[in-house]
Amino acid sequence: MHTQIDHLVIVAKTLEQGVQWCEEKLGITPGPGGEHALYGTHNRLFKIASPSNPMAYLEIIAINPAAVRPKKACPTRWFDMDNAALQKAVAIEPRLVHFVVNTPDIKAARMALRMEGIDRGPAIQASRRTNKGVLNWQISVRADGQRLFDGVLPTVIQWGKPDAIEPLRLHPRNTLPRSGVTLQSLEITHPSATKLQEAFAAIELHRVPVTEGPANLKATLQTPKGLVVLESLGL
Repeated sequence: MHTQIDHLVIVAKTLEQGVQWCEEKLGITPGPGGEHALYGTHNRLFKIASPSNPMAYLEIIAINPAAVRPKKACPTRWFDMDNAALQKAVAIEPRLVHFVVNTPDIKAARMALRMEGIDRGPAIQASRRTNKGVLNWQISVRADGQRLFDGVLPTVIQWGKPDAIEPLRLHPRNTLPRSGVTLQSLEITHPSATKLQEAFAAIELHRVPVTEGPANLKATLQTPKGLVVLESLGL
């Protein structure tokens, strides 16, 4: 499947709060993002690609107070964004809560996880406009919006339309300039480390080490302010 890190997810109470946090914590202003009508959220993005993580970018996401969600939308937002504990935590400070991996075959990845007893959710089709065209993607989102395993089990994404011949031409990395921030490593600890290792192997996700310990997602970034470590701390 050639699954690899796609992006890190930082949840903020408001997008303005997220931008201020990024400027103070990482020393850069995030680039533009877009709106997600289906989930009533909006985001800002910036590239964090490195030789070992060539597709990586970082997403700062928040609930959009001006959004009018369609009637067909699920009542629960993605990434546990309606979870009371998560909302309380990010009201204090934006927090790394999750990561997303990309695959050329989301159907196979979802099936591989199901064979491990994990329901990652259906593949939801979504799109948004950018200044370089329309981005299309399929993303695994559960109806209850849960991330699973305290956020350290990744969501799976496939870029492009289902019948796209070269979907990676439509990846956000191609719309983002270099930011001065690069992802050096992503590490996971969790009490269910063995189960997670098996899940990662099933979707052929390599280079993301998982060890037994308290639930945590740890990202180390090289930034204009030096090395910065972001952690989920079990949220």
